[in-house]
Amino acid sequence: MSTLTEKKQALVDQLKKMNRVVVAFSGGIDSTLVLKMALDTLGKDNVLAVVANSELFTNEEFDKAVSLAKDLGAVVKKTELNYLSEEHIKHNTPDSWYYAKKGFYARMNEIAAAEGFEFVLDGMIKDDESDFRPGLRARTEAGARSVLQEAGFYKTDVRALAKVIGLNNWNKVSSCSVSSRFPYGTTLTLEKIDQVMKAEKYIRDLGFPVVRVRYHGEIARVEVPAERLNDFIELNDKVSQTLMDFGFRYVTLDLSGFRSGRMNETLSAEERKAFVS
Repeated sequence: MSTLTEKKQALVDQLKKMNRVVVAFSGGIDSTLVLKMALDTLGKDNVLAVVANSELFTNEEFDKAVSLAKDLGAVVKKTELNYLSEEHIKHNTPDSWYYAKKGFYARMNEIAAAEGFEFVLDGMIKDDESDFRPGLRARTEAGARSVLQEAGFYKTDVRALAKVIGLNNWNKVSSCSVSSRFPYGTTLTLEKIDQVMKAEKYIRDLGFPVVRVRYHGEIARVEVPAERLNDFIELNDKVSQTLMDFGFRYVTLDLSGFRSGRMNETLSAEERKAFVS
Protein backbone atom coordinates (compact mmCIF):
# COMPACT_ATOMS: atom_id res chain seq x y z
CA MET A 1 0.00 0.00 0.00
CA SER A 2 1.40 3.40 -1.00
CA THR A 3 1.95 6.05 1.64
CA LEU A 4 0.57 9.56 1.34
CA THR A 5 4.05 10.83 0.48
CA GLU A 6 4.35 8.26 -2.31
CA LYS A 7 0.94 9.17 -3.69
CA LYS A 8 1.81 12.85 -3.62
CA GLN A 9 5.01 12.16 -5.54
CA ALA A 10 3.11 10.06 -8.09
CA LEU A 11 0.73 12.99 -8.59
CA VAL A 12 3.61 15.43 -9.07
CA ASP A 13 5.32 13.07 -11.53
CA GLN A 14 2.12 12.84 -13.60
CA LEU A 15 1.66 16.60 -13.67
CA LYS A 16 5.24 17.21 -14.77
CA LYS A 17 4.55 15.20 -17.93
CA MET A 18 1.54 17.34 -18.88
CA ASN A 19 3.06 20.80 -19.39
CA ARG A 20 -0.17 22.84 -19.73
CA VAL A 21 -3.48 21.82 -18.15
CA VAL A 22 -7.08 22.90 -17.76
CA VAL A 23 -8.48 22.01 -14.34
CA ALA A 24 -12.25 21.52 -14.21
CA PHE A 25 -12.76 23.32 -10.91
CA SER A 26 -15.85 22.96 -8.72
CA GLY A 27 -14.55 24.34 -5.44
CA GLY A 28 -14.77 20.93 -3.77
CA ILE A 29 -11.75 19.57 -1.97
CA ASP A 30 -10.84 17.08 -4.72
CA SER A 31 -10.58 19.62 -7.53
CA THR A 32 -9.01 22.11 -5.11
CA LEU A 33 -6.17 19.69 -4.44
CA VAL A 34 -5.72 19.09 -8.18
CA LEU A 35 -5.60 22.82 -8.87
CA LYS A 36 -3.20 23.58 -6.04
CA MET A 37 -0.81 20.78 -7.00
CA ALA A 38 -0.97 21.76 -10.68
CA LEU A 39 -0.15 25.38 -9.83
CA ASP A 40 2.73 24.37 -7.57
CA THR A 41 4.12 21.91 -10.10
CA LEU A 42 3.55 23.67 -13.43
CA GLY A 43 3.23 27.34 -12.53
CA LYS A 44 0.37 29.80 -12.99
CA ASP A 45 0.97 30.38 -16.72
CA ASN A 46 0.50 26.69 -17.47
CA VAL A 47 -2.74 26.14 -15.55
CA LEU A 48 -6.27 27.35 -16.33
CA ALA A 49 -9.09 26.83 -13.82
CA VAL A 50 -12.43 26.51 -15.58
CA VAL A 51 -15.52 26.98 -13.41
CA ALA A 52 -18.89 26.01 -14.88
CA ASN A 53 -22.24 27.39 -13.77
CA SER A 54 -25.50 25.59 -14.54
CA GLU A 55 -29.04 25.00 -13.37
CA LEU A 56 -27.96 21.94 -11.36
CA PHE A 57 -25.67 23.79 -8.95
CA THR A 58 -26.29 26.90 -6.88
CA ASN A 59 -24.98 30.32 -7.85
CA GLU A 60 -23.48 30.45 -4.36
CA GLU A 61 -21.33 27.38 -5.10
CA PHE A 62 -20.26 28.89 -8.42
CA ASP A 63 -19.27 32.23 -6.89
CA LYS A 64 -17.35 30.53 -4.08
CA ALA A 65 -15.50 28.32 -6.57
CA VAL A 66 -14.44 31.33 -8.65
CA SER A 67 -13.22 33.17 -5.55
CA LEU A 68 -11.33 30.14 -4.24
CA ALA A 69 -9.57 29.53 -7.56
CA LYS A 70 -8.45 33.16 -7.65
CA ASP A 71 -7.30 32.98 -4.03
CA LEU A 72 -5.13 30.01 -4.98
CA GLY A 73 -3.51 32.18 -7.63
CA ALA A 74 -5.08 30.58 -10.69
CA VAL A 75 -6.18 32.20 -13.91
CA VAL A 76 -9.93 31.57 -14.03
CA LYS A 77 -12.29 31.13 -16.96
CA LYS A 78 -16.05 31.02 -16.36
CA THR A 79 -18.44 29.08 -18.53
CA GLU A 80 -22.17 28.32 -18.59
CA LEU A 81 -23.84 24.95 -19.23
CA ASN A 82 -27.53 24.47 -20.02
CA TYR A 83 -28.04 20.92 -18.86
CA LEU A 84 -31.84 20.89 -19.08
CA SER A 85 -31.68 21.34 -22.85
CA GLU A 86 -30.53 17.70 -23.03
CA GLU A 87 -33.53 15.35 -22.92
CA HIS A 88 -31.89 12.59 -20.83
CA ILE A 89 -30.94 15.14 -18.18
CA LYS A 90 -34.28 16.94 -18.29
CA HIS A 91 -36.14 13.66 -17.68
CA ASN A 92 -33.57 12.46 -15.13
CA THR A 93 -32.96 9.09 -16.69
CA PRO A 94 -30.54 6.69 -14.93
CA ASP A 95 -27.89 7.59 -17.51
CA SER A 96 -28.52 11.34 -17.25
CA TRP A 97 -25.22 11.91 -15.49
CA TYR A 98 -23.42 10.31 -18.44
CA TYR A 99 -24.97 12.93 -20.73
CA ALA A 100 -24.27 15.71 -18.24
CA LYS A 101 -20.62 14.73 -18.01
CA LYS A 102 -20.43 14.23 -21.77
CA GLY A 103 -21.49 17.83 -22.31
CA PHE A 104 -19.28 19.00 -19.47
CA TYR A 105 -16.10 17.38 -20.79
CA ALA A 106 -16.90 18.51 -24.33
CA ARG A 107 -16.98 22.10 -23.08
CA MET A 108 -13.72 21.60 -21.18
CA ASN A 109 -12.07 20.20 -24.32
CA GLU A 110 -13.34 23.12 -26.39
CA ILE A 111 -11.85 25.60 -23.94
CA ALA A 112 -8.57 23.71 -23.71
CA ALA A 113 -8.21 23.68 -27.50
CA ALA A 114 -9.13 27.35 -27.86
CA GLU A 115 -6.75 28.47 -25.10
CA GLY A 116 -3.84 26.25 -26.11
CA PHE A 117 -3.84 23.75 -23.25
CA GLU A 118 -2.98 20.09 -23.72
CA PHE A 119 -4.87 18.23 -20.99
CA VAL A 120 -8.16 18.48 -19.11
CA LEU A 121 -7.98 17.36 -15.48
CA ASP A 122 -10.87 16.57 -13.14
CA GLY A 123 -11.17 15.69 -9.46
CA MET A 124 -12.32 12.07 -9.68
CA ILE A 125 -10.85 9.84 -6.95
CA LYS A 126 -10.60 6.11 -6.25
CA ASP A 127 -13.82 6.14 -4.21
CA ASP A 128 -15.71 7.05 -7.40
CA GLU A 129 -14.86 3.68 -8.91
CA SER A 130 -17.01 1.86 -6.35
CA ASP A 131 -20.18 3.93 -6.81
CA PHE A 132 -22.67 4.17 -9.69
CA ARG A 133 -20.83 6.73 -11.83
CA PRO A 134 -21.89 6.83 -15.49
CA GLY A 135 -19.79 9.99 -15.75
CA LEU A 136 -16.64 7.88 -15.65
CA ARG A 137 -17.44 6.56 -19.11
CA ALA A 138 -17.94 10.11 -20.42
CA ARG A 139 -14.62 11.10 -18.86
CA THR A 140 -12.80 8.25 -20.57
CA GLU A 141 -14.44 8.91 -23.94
CA ALA A 142 -13.46 12.59 -23.74
CA GLY A 143 -9.84 11.78 -22.91
CA ALA A 144 -9.88 13.79 -19.67
CA ARG A 145 -7.50 12.76 -16.91
CA SER A 146 -8.38 11.96 -13.30
CA VAL A 147 -4.90 12.44 -11.87
CA LEU A 148 -5.91 11.82 -8.25
CA GLN A 149 -7.51 8.54 -9.21
CA GLU A 150 -4.47 7.57 -11.25
CA ALA A 151 -2.18 8.32 -8.30
CA GLY A 152 -4.29 6.16 -5.97
CA PHE A 153 -5.99 8.88 -3.92
CA TYR A 154 -9.03 8.04 -1.83
CA LYS A 155 -11.06 10.75 -0.05
CA THR A 156 -9.13 10.17 3.18
CA ASP A 157 -5.86 10.75 1.27
CA VAL A 158 -7.21 13.90 -0.35
CA ARG A 159 -8.26 15.42 2.95
CA ALA A 160 -5.00 14.40 4.65
CA LEU A 161 -2.77 15.94 1.96
CA ALA A 162 -4.96 19.04 1.69
CA LYS A 163 -4.60 19.60 5.42
CA VAL A 164 -0.83 19.08 5.29
CA ILE A 165 -0.34 21.64 2.53
CA GLY A 166 -2.64 24.16 4.18
CA LEU A 167 -5.83 24.13 2.12
CA ASN A 168 -8.54 25.73 4.24
CA ASN A 169 -11.32 23.62 2.75
CA TRP A 170 -9.66 20.27 3.54
CA ASN A 171 -12.78 19.16 5.47
CA LYS A 172 -15.37 20.78 3.19
CA VAL A 173 -18.69 18.94 2.98
CA SER A 174 -19.09 17.17 -0.35
CA SER A 175 -21.80 18.38 -2.69
CA CYS A 176 -23.27 17.06 -5.89
CA SER A 177 -25.75 17.88 -8.63
CA VAL A 178 -29.23 18.77 -7.40
CA SER A 179 -30.60 16.19 -9.85
CA SER A 180 -29.60 13.56 -7.27
CA ARG A 181 -32.49 14.78 -5.10
CA PHE A 182 -35.07 13.58 -7.62
CA PRO A 183 -36.19 9.99 -8.32
CA TYR A 184 -35.18 8.71 -11.73
CA GLY A 185 -37.84 9.49 -14.32
CA THR A 186 -38.82 12.82 -12.73
CA THR A 187 -38.97 15.64 -15.25
CA LEU A 188 -36.73 18.40 -13.95
CA THR A 189 -37.86 22.01 -14.14
CA LEU A 190 -36.29 25.22 -12.90
CA GLU A 191 -39.18 25.57 -10.44
CA LYS A 192 -38.62 22.14 -8.86
CA ILE A 193 -34.88 22.68 -8.70
CA ASP A 194 -35.32 26.08 -7.05
CA GLN A 195 -37.75 24.57 -4.55
CA VAL A 196 -35.18 21.97 -3.44
CA MET A 197 -32.28 24.42 -3.43
CA LYS A 198 -34.18 26.89 -1.24
CA ALA A 199 -35.18 24.13 1.18
CA GLU A 200 -31.61 22.86 1.52
CA LYS A 201 -30.17 26.34 1.99
CA TYR A 202 -32.70 27.07 4.70
CA ILE A 203 -31.78 23.89 6.59
CA ARG A 204 -28.03 24.47 6.13
CA ASP A 205 -28.46 27.95 7.57
CA LEU A 206 -30.06 26.38 10.66
CA GLY A 207 -26.77 24.60 11.35
CA PHE A 208 -27.00 21.41 9.27
CA PRO A 209 -24.18 21.63 6.70
CA VAL A 210 -24.90 18.07 5.54
CA VAL A 211 -28.47 17.85 4.28
CA ARG A 212 -30.41 16.47 1.36
CA VAL A 213 -34.01 17.34 0.56
CA ARG A 214 -35.25 14.50 -1.61
CA TYR A 215 -38.14 15.50 -3.86
CA HIS A 216 -41.16 13.18 -4.05
CA GLY A 217 -43.81 15.38 -5.61
CA GLU A 218 -45.73 16.98 -2.75
CA ILE A 219 -43.43 15.31 -0.20
CA ALA A 220 -40.02 16.57 0.91
CA ARG A 221 -37.96 13.75 2.47
CA VAL A 222 -35.22 15.34 4.54
CA GLU A 223 -31.93 13.55 5.22
CA VAL A 224 -29.47 14.76 7.84
CA PRO A 225 -26.70 12.71 9.50
CA ALA A 226 -28.10 10.09 11.89
CA GLU A 227 -26.31 11.67 14.86
CA ARG A 228 -28.17 14.96 14.18
CA LEU A 229 -31.70 13.54 14.02
CA ASN A 230 -32.63 14.64 17.54
CA ASP A 231 -31.31 18.14 16.86
CA PHE A 232 -33.44 18.33 13.74
CA ILE A 233 -36.58 17.06 15.44
CA GLU A 234 -36.38 19.97 17.89
CA LEU A 235 -36.87 22.28 14.89
CA ASN A 236 -39.62 20.15 13.35
CA ASP A 237 -42.47 22.66 13.38
CA LYS A 238 -40.30 25.51 12.12
CA VAL A 239 -38.80 23.49 9.28
CA SER A 240 -42.08 21.92 8.25
CA GLN A 241 -43.83 25.28 7.96
CA THR A 242 -41.01 26.84 5.97
CA LEU A 243 -40.73 23.95 3.51
CA MET A 244 -44.50 24.04 3.05
CA ASP A 245 -44.18 27.74 2.32
CA PHE A 246 -41.70 26.72 -0.40
CA GLY A 247 -44.39 24.55 -2.03
CA PHE A 248 -44.25 21.14 -0.39
CA ARG A 249 -47.45 19.80 1.14
CA TYR A 250 -45.82 17.25 3.43
CA VAL A 251 -42.39 17.22 5.10
CA THR A 252 -40.84 13.98 6.38
CA LEU A 253 -37.58 13.17 8.14
CA ASP A 254 -35.75 10.04 6.96
CA LEU A 255 -34.93 8.10 10.14
CA SER A 256 -32.11 6.26 8.37
CA GLY A 257 -30.17 9.51 8.19
CA PHE A 258 -28.13 10.92 5.34
CA ARG A 259 -26.51 8.53 2.92
CA SER A 260 -24.95 9.61 -0.35
CA GLY A 261 -26.36 8.07 -3.53
CA ARG A 262 -29.71 7.04 -2.04
CA MET A 263 -31.57 7.40 -5.33
CA ASN A 264 -29.15 4.97 -6.99
CA GLU A 265 -30.32 2.23 -4.64
CA THR A 266 -33.49 1.90 -6.72
CA LEU A 267 -31.46 0.62 -9.69
CA SER A 268 -30.93 -3.08 -10.28
CA ALA A 269 -27.46 -4.55 -10.76
CA GLU A 270 -28.28 -5.03 -14.45
CA GLU A 271 -29.27 -1.38 -14.85
CA ARG A 272 -26.12 -0.18 -13.16
CA LYS A 273 -23.97 -2.34 -15.40
CA ALA A 274 -25.77 -1.21 -18.57
CA PHE A 275 -25.31 2.47 -17.84
CA VAL A 276 -21.63 2.42 -16.93
CA SER A 277 -20.29 -0.02 -19.52
